[in-house]
Amino acid sequence: MASKNQGSTPRALVIEDIKVDSVIILRMLEKLNCEVTVARNGKEAVDLFLKGKTFDIVLSDQDMPIMTGPEAVVKIRDMGATQVKIVGVSADFGGMEAFMQAGADVFVPKPIKFETLESMLQEVIRKKNMHG
Repeated sequence: MASKNQGSTPRALVIEDIKVDSVIILRMLEKLNCEVTVARNGKEAVDLFLKGKTFDIVLSDQDMPIMTGPEAVVKIRDMGATQVKIVGVSADFGGMEAFMQAGADVFVPKPIKFETLESMLQEVIRKKNMHG
């Protein structure tokens, strides 16, 4: 029986309220052959999880209207989403502490580098293939 995972496309969620920033991350993820969903704030992201959507990696901005990134991370983790890699992204270095306390796996300063994204994604794909 052929492995379904080998060809499966990683699913990414980008939580970002600034259009230009979300487009930049979206384009990088598309270059890395990801299926990308964009949420404009933490509440939209939480709602996607509530609807049963699953993602392999989540990249979340910190400060957004309605619900911040760290608030969304807490809610997503509370829903049992423990396998998803959550990356906090912010230009504010104080954001690292907020994201790590909320349950994010890693924090990356803005602007996010393509190489950084690529290595995180490779790690996610390796894990997915091992557990899949």
